[in-house]
Amino acid sequence: MNTNNQKLNTLGNQSLSSFVSINIFRNILTISSKIKQKLPLNANRLNKNSVLALMDSHIIHYPTPINLTYAWSFGSLAGICLVIQIISGVFLSMHYTPHIDLAFSSVEYIMRDVKNGWLIRYIHANGASMFFIVVYAHICRGLYYGSYMEPRQFLWCSGVMLLVLMMATAFTGYVLPWGQMSFWGATVITSMVTAIPIAGQPIVEWLWGGFTVGNPTLKRFYSIHFLLPFLIAGVSLLHLTLLHQIGSNNPIGSDTGVDNVSFYPYFLSKDLFAFSFFLIFFSTFVFYFPNTLNHPDNYVPADPLQTPAHVVPEWYFLPYYAILRSIPHKTGGIAAMGAAIGVLFLIPFINTSYVRNTTYRPIFKFFFWLFIADFAILTWVGQKPVRNAFIETGQIATLYYFSFFLILIPTVGQIETLLAFRKNAKLQ
Repeated sequence: MNTNNQKLNTLGNQSLSSFVSINIFRNILTISSKIKQKLPLNANRLNKNSVLALMDSHIIHYPTPINLTYAWSFGSLAGICLVIQIISGVFLSMHYTPHIDLAFSSVEYIMRDVKNGWLIRYIHANGASMFFIVVYAHICRGLYYGSYMEPRQFLWCSGVMLLVLMMATAFTGYVLPWGQMSFWGATVITSMVTAIPIAGQPIVEWLWGGFTVGNPTLKRFYSIHFLLPFLIAGVSLLHLTLLHQIGSNNPIGSDTGVDNVSFYPYFLSKDLFAFSFFLIFFSTFVFYFPNTLNHPDNYVPADPLQTPAHVVPEWYFLPYYAILRSIPHKTGGIAAMGAAIGVLFLIPFINTSYVRNTTYRPIFKFFFWLFIADFAILTWVGQKPVRNAFIETGQIATLYYFSFFLILIPTVGQIETLLAFRKNAKLQ
């Protein structure tokens, strides 16, 4: 009898515990569903506010092709780099003094005496290199997957405009530490303006604020360097507006939109994962190799009476510097260097291919990777001394650089189209 009662009590306790567990599970589901309703993806009431609706349409519910790879994360990483540069630059400006007698010392003061000043300065200095690495990768992805083709031609042009503004910002920022490379780099680059007929010399003197690079030059470059990042931020908004108006490109080059999904949470988490790897890469340079990407001569105070043995720009300008040196004529070299950037504006309008993804274009694929190698060779040549072997190598690399954009992009597309038509005709 006692055994039966014990069994009944045990069964009753088990059923009671099961009932309680079911109720707890039901309550958890109810609470989670309420929380889910409050998440940005399901908060439809946000659309009633114009500002929040704008954020919702461009960040949360923005339709994104489902097959985007991590190569598309470079765009968001470029935006993060811009924010890092602006914030670190604002903190540096609090302690920097734009005067030729105090600029170098103020940088050393930031490094030695300001609390965590060394960290802010290394973040800003290496952040510029990280910014260019990300942007160059972003451009290469656009070239490979045909993001310059119609209907994204103006989106591509706005991106090239951002690259030009970035270069101007980087150049003016390189002058501010007022080391040897800062002074002589400013002298060499600004002197190029004298190649302009008649008005060249007056323009240079206006830029310098005198007859040589001096204190007015430094103050003007400091003001320009401080303002340009905010202009970049404005053009970036235009770039995003054009992107979201047309929609993102994708690996297969389809614009049907049948496979689009919301940007949040799928690609937000994907970009955060890419950002975590970028942060590791960035931190490695900041904490372990902070001066690897900078020139050692810039740790010597500027001396107008002593020219460095080898004046070179920062590494991200080296390909264009190599193009400049490969032309023996001064005006011709300056024109070629400007054309090396300006030719990027022409790509959308001279392209003849109907296929966007280079993976499906075997002929163009060969020339594309040859172009990547050519760009690397120009970077290598740009840091070498002026010798015949390096000059001739630079001339060959420069010739292929312009041939790729002005000859291969227009003609290879026509050749591939013709071969495709012939293949289809044989099959029929």
